[in-house]
Amino acid sequence: MSSRLELALGLAGLAGAFVLLGLGGAWVKVWFYDLAWYPWLLVLDGLARIRTGRSLIFDRGREFLLLLPWSVFIWLVFEHFNLVLNNWHYLNLPPEMWLRWPGYFIAFATVLPAVLLTSEALAAWGVLQRVRVRPRLAGQGWYTPFYLVGLAMFLLPLVWPRYFFPLVWGSFIFLLEPIIHRLGGRSLVAEWQRGELTNFCRLLLAGLICGGVWEALNFFAGARWIYTVPFVGCLKIFEMPLLGFLGFPPFAVECFVIYALIDVFRGQPFFRPEAAPAGGLARPWKIGTIALWLAYYWLVFRAIDRYTVISFSG
Repeated sequence: MSSRLELALGLAGLAGAFVLLGLGGAWVKVWFYDLAWYPWLLVLDGLARIRTGRSLIFDRGREFLLLLPWSVFIWLVFEHFNLVLNNWHYLNLPPEMWLRWPGYFIAFATVLPAVLLTSEALAAWGVLQRVRVRPRLAGQGWYTPFYLVGLAMFLLPLVWPRYFFPLVWGSFIFLLEPIIHRLGGRSLVAEWQRGELTNFCRLLLAGLICGGVWEALNFFAGARWIYTVPFVGCLKIFEMPLLGFLGFPPFAVECFVIYALIDVFRGQPFFRPEAAPAGGLARPWKIGTIALWLAYYWLVFRAIDRYTVISFSG
């Protein structure tokens, strides 16, 4: 499939989702978000492929498919936080669990691919092409301050969620970057030490773009989320309080950092595929990973059903 055909199919699929929504039908309203998001991923991949000739979806299909379950896992960490934060809730979800739980997976699986594909599309089109700062001496003296800041950002929202809830959208950057740096993974701090901030800035912009698309598609969907955020809920764009959009850029960086840590422990690194050993992942690691996914999905899906969903469709 050519890059232009991929882009055309993505745009056609996105338009088709809106056409179906306009024609009505209860099932379309429930599934509109997913019907629109996956074509949008094709659009992003097509935009990058037109300029670079490389496609994450078609050239590295195995890697793309692996992003999906990890995306669900990563997003569920924040759903777990939300059990304490109580910042968002879901409306009009399918009452049948056999539909609702796959719906969780399908929707949450778009998060990580959306961030990475948006960043790749921005890079392909030369957006923020070269953001440089003065190089800094490499070292490890920043590890402890990062750990302490990250730990504070992790714990304070759990202890005083009403006042410190925004810190969730950044805590894992500080907690995980020292580990990634020490283990030789794709560290944003290492790039900064070399005077390179391009990737970091692109991720921030990618997060803002993804946030706008997430909220726009959610606004038109029947099965959707709403926000119950303290102090800032009076002025909104779509369902999101205006100041809430400031959380999307650091969230995109968090997604990158979390997956960069996962990448360190994988047999076939995503961010540095040239470093991958030929053998790939060992079988015990694969089995253990799948078991971890399934156990955590089951745990958090149940919690979402009980505490976060406030209405069902029909």
